[in-house]
Amino acid sequence: MSPESITTALWIVWLASWIVAAFWSSRVAKRGGWSGEILLRGLIYLAAVLMFALAPNRGDYPQVRLWKLDVVLKWLLAAMTAAGLSFAWWARVHLGRMWSSWGMAKKANHRVVDTGPYCIVRHPIYTGLIFAGFATSIEKGTAAAMLGAAILTLALYLRARREERFLRAELPACAYDAYARKTPMLAPAIRRDR
Repeated sequence: MSPESITTALWIVWLASWIVAAFWSSRVAKRGGWSGEILLRGLIYLAAVLMFALAPNRGDYPQVRLWKLDVVLKWLLAAMTAAGLSFAWWARVHLGRMWSSWGMAKKANHRVVDTGPYCIVRHPIYTGLIFAGFATSIEKGTAAAMLGAAILTLALYLRARREERFLRAELPACAYDAYARKTPMLAPAIRRDR
């Protein structure tokens, strides 16, 4: 198998397992608004189309490769994709039944989780997906794939900001603010993002 087919398989397995995992969460005590969620989902789907559907030399819209990578670098990027998706899964498992499969939600007995990957960044699922998205897009080497990774990053950043506003309003006073002061939002090296 080629590194490109392994990368695609990694995303397919991740997506399928993520859908199955939607059944493993606690009941919702309160949901956030849907209007913003629909827009963000649309951006995420657009990013996926740009990253995967518009492949070089495929279909009616052939893409020109911006660069050519040797096979060793392609395997390294496939491994980086696996690392990003694994980081997202680690965060999902660590969050446990408080994870929400569709939009923002406050679960029964909701609290700030600040251990495991959540002590590295506040949104490790998004960090892992952004990392995997850029590794995949660099491996594909097309303008469409790179634009897809950029749109994915924007959508997940905007979603993280929405979630933080929701959590600040729903959790006990200052609980989320104290966590945000000591833990960066998406990138471990960046501390100030409020």
